[in-house]
Amino acid sequence: MSQDLTFERVRDVIADTFGVDPATITSETSAEDVNGWDSVAHASLIVGLEGIFGKTIPIDRAFDVPNVGALVELLQSL
Repeated sequence: MSQDLTFERVRDVIADTFGVDPATITSETSAEDVNGWDSVAHASLIVGLEGIFGKTIPIDRAFDVPNVGALVELLQSL
C-alpha cells in the first residue's frame, strides 16, 4: 500500500475516533493537537489501526510516535 493511501486511512480512523474533520489532520498532527487524544485513547486508536491494516503494532513502538506521519511510517514498516 502506498504511503499516501496509508496516510488517508490513518487520517480517516483518527477523524472517526476523535470526531474531527479529516481535513484538519496532517502528517505533523500530534496527540496534543487533537482534543481527547490521551494515552488511553491512543491505545484504542492503535487497536483500531491494527484491525484496519491487519498488522500487529509492537507496544514498545506504538507509543513512540510523535505525530501522524511517524504513525504512517511505522505502519508502512510492518
